[in-house]
Amino acid sequence: MKTLSENWISEGLIDFEYKKYILLAYLKEVDRHFNEVKLYPSLADLIRHYQKLKGLSEEKDTLSNSFPKRLAGLDIKKMVLKHQPLLEDDEMMKELEEIISYSMPMIKHHIDQGKSIYDFIENHLEIEPVGLSPIYQKEGYVFFSYDKTREIYVYRYKMKLFESSLEKLRGIALNFLLKMTTSLTNTFERIKMDLVKNYKELPNPATWLINSTNLVPLEESLVPVSKRLLMRVID
Repeated sequence: MKTLSENWISEGLIDFEYKKYILLAYLKEVDRHFNEVKLYPSLADLIRHYQKLKGLSEEKDTLSNSFPKRLAGLDIKKMVLKHQPLLEDDEMMKELEEIISYSMPMIKHHIDQGKSIYDFIENHLEIEPVGLSPIYQKEGYVFFSYDKTREIYVYRYKMKLFESSLEKLRGIALNFLLKMTTSLTNTFERIKMDLVKNYKELPNPATWLINSTNLVPLEESLVPVSKRLLMRVID
């Protein structure tokens, strides 16, 4: 998919019409993916870009310092290079404020669209344990399925702890293992037993079945949306 550079605001020509063209081309690609019910990575990218624009709009100094400067000389006393902005501050800030003022609501509109799709997908998911649930649930397996199909996608999950400057956050990693077809003999419980035989490091794994009543893309939508649902049921 066509992506938007992390530093698209400060890269290249600092011109409103030019930046508008870049942004609209990117959002057109996002629209195409959303129309195909493909949420990721578009939604995460939109949120990241919006947060960065918001931060830049609130910090004028940060915005000014993000732009290239030309070498203006050497401070002999301090032994440091002196740099001069390539654009005058007033000219640069006026152009950038116009770009940011236009871009933020456009990106926010697409974030809201993405969140609506996210909620729609999540509201049509069902989750239940496969077999008995063990006490230890920090890692195990997830079976993804769709209504009216016999195919399932087997993933291994593992809870992870992330530390930020303010708090500890929980996350979950999902790794694809295999695709299988269920039958009268090859039931969810049978598949779980086969996993125990093949992956002996998890002798009594927590195993969950997540079923979608809608046929949505697996990797771009079903798997990432299911993460929040899975975290709610894991002790």
